Amino acid sequence: MRFCAFLIGVVLYAQAPGTPADSTPRKLTVEEAEALAVKQNPRISAALLDALAANQVTIEIRSNFYPQIFGLVTGAGGEYNTRIAAGGLNASTVYNRFAGGAAVSQLITDFGRTGELVQSAKLRAQSFDQRSEFSRALVLVQVRRAFYAALRARSVLRVAEQTVATRSIVADQVTALAQSNLKSGLDASFANVNLAEAKLLLSQARNEVRASDADLSSAIGFAQPQVFDLVETSMPEPPVSEPAPMIQTALKERADVQSARSELAAAQRFTSAEAALSRPTISAAAVAGVAPVHGEGVQDHYSAAGVTLSIPVFNGRLFSARREEADLRARAVSERVRDLEIQVARDVQVAWLNTTNAFERVKLTDELLRQATLALELSQARYDLGLSSIVELTQAQLGKTAAEIQRATAIYEFQIQTSVLAYQQGLLK
Repeated sequence: MRFCAFLIGVVLYAQAPGTPADSTPRKLTVEEAEALAVKQNPRISAALLDALAANQVTIEIRSNFYPQIFGLVTGAGGEYNTRIAAGGLNASTVYNRFAGGAAVSQLITDFGRTGELVQSAKLRAQSFDQRSEFSRALVLVQVRRAFYAALRARSVLRVAEQTVATRSIVADQVTALAQSNLKSGLDASFANVNLAEAKLLLSQARNEVRASDADLSSAIGFAQPQVFDLVETSMPEPPVSEPAPMIQTALKERADVQSARSELAAAQRFTSAEAALSRPTISAAAVAGVAPVHGEGVQDHYSAAGVTLSIPVFNGRLFSARREEADLRARAVSERVRDLEIQVARDVQVAWLNTTNAFERVKLTDELLRQATLALELSQARYDLGLSSIVELTQAQLGKTAAEIQRATAIYEFQIQTSVLAYQQGLLK
């Protein structure tokens, strides 16, 4: 029976949507891809869980401000007039008894140390929240990269399919003319070589489409490669002429920079807390309970309360070393923040340059494709009139195919670089 249930489960899994058995292409826009990634990418989930865990540390430290209450139950028995003589300065009598009660302890003040620890924990939790936002932005830019790379692969596939169709027609025509002795066998061989090259390009393009779908599936968070029907997006606006405003936006908006600054503030607060180690601590404690079963010398109930003042006097420079360690670590975090800001400025500058160059390449490849199309039309006309060889026509065909591929690459590379520039500025959220 269990084996049958297992087989049913396997069949249902194989037919479930999102598994390899489901070959129906899934219509997908870039916005839908991002929404799916936010929902199911494990990197985002892991960063969010880390942030939630860091927020619990604040609650843990803040608990020192509240009373600590413990329930106590003790049962003891010993020989008559027994005293514990070793292991302590006091020689306490052990009374036969069974008692229950409660103990309460309350920190009155440690002159700001616990408060500084709480603020440090809050800032560190804030840093983890901002890291979670940064992980989200990183996933989003990876999804956009994969999405536009998949669109580029599909565009190249269309070029390859069109090239195979066109060269098949030319090869068939030239072969027929060669068989009629109107063209040479060399022309037919060149035409068939061109067709074979186009088929190789088509095979590679199909493989790149499958690989790009696998990359996109992984970026979104699917365990298995999916089949997508991707929706084209409109071309973004050209980049601005100067990167300086973008750098200022990045230093203000990027979540990793904000996280580093929160980490620095947390380290500085922790340094203040470590400096407060040398201050006194005042705390209160109280106990109360009943002893329904007891021997001679023990009352039926008990209660006591007291206040303790603890003043650090000497501990082998432990507190001063801890304070110095915290200060040095805070200064190291400060330098890392400064280094990160320098890297962010550089990354924005490079992303702006790449986006500007990609935009220029779009215009250049438009002109390249126009000239390559014109050259192919002229070469085809000359070859049909017998004014040129098959070599000239072949070169024109290769030039047009290369121009079409470069144009498709330039268009989607511009969209990819625009997404990277938005990510570097901290605008992907």
